[in-house]
Amino acid sequence: MKKAYVLAALWCAVSAGAQTVPALYEGADLKLGEKLIADNKCTACHQSRVGGDGSAMYRPAGKVNSLGALRGMVEACNQQLNLGLFPEEVTSVSAVLNRDHYRFK
Repeated sequence: MKKAYVLAALWCAVSAGAQTVPALYEGADLKLGEKLIADNKCTACHQSRVGGDGSAMYRPAGKVNSLGALRGMVEACNQQLNLGLFPEEVTSVSAVLNRDHYRFK
């Protein structure tokens, strides 16, 4: 009985900790997002703007505080840098950034 309880508790903990994809990013191609981040040298651009490893770019004071704001910032980069990303590509990049840096739900 004790073993069954431990297994049930472990299953609940794993289920609760399972990463869920926010509805805004459902169906996003994470592999494509990773590739686009690498191909467009996003990290190098962020490093040149904020220094260090560039991660300070991911938490500008008050600017990115929701899933929609995150996607909007990626779209702003797309427009300002004339990257030519399609909407689904912007969503894929945003989903990767959320997974790796923001963790909005």
